[in-house]
Amino acid sequence: MTDADTIDDPTADESLADRLRSQVREHRVGMIYDLAFAVVWVTFVSLLYDVAFASAPRWVLYMFMLAGIPAYFGFVVSLSVARDRD
Repeated sequence: MTDADTIDDPTADESLADRLRSQVREHRVGMIYDLAFAVVWVTFVSLLYDVAFASAPRWVLYMFMLAGIPAYFGFVVSLSVARDRD
C-alpha cells in the first residue's frame, strides 16, 4: 500500500481532522495562491461589472465569472513556467 492509498483510505487510523491538517500542511502555498486568485478575480469582475458594464444584462457578469476558469489555469501555468525558469 502506498502513502496515497493510506491517505485516501477511509479506514485509516487518522481522524478526519488529522487528514485535513496533513492535506493543508502539504498544499499550503497552493491553497493560498488559489484563494488569492479567487478573491482578486471576483473583486475585479464585480467592480468591472458595477462600473464599466453597469447597464449590461446579468448574464454578462456570469460570463465574466466563467472566464475566471481559463484565467485560473493560465495563472497556474504561468506560475509553473516562472518556477521552472529559476
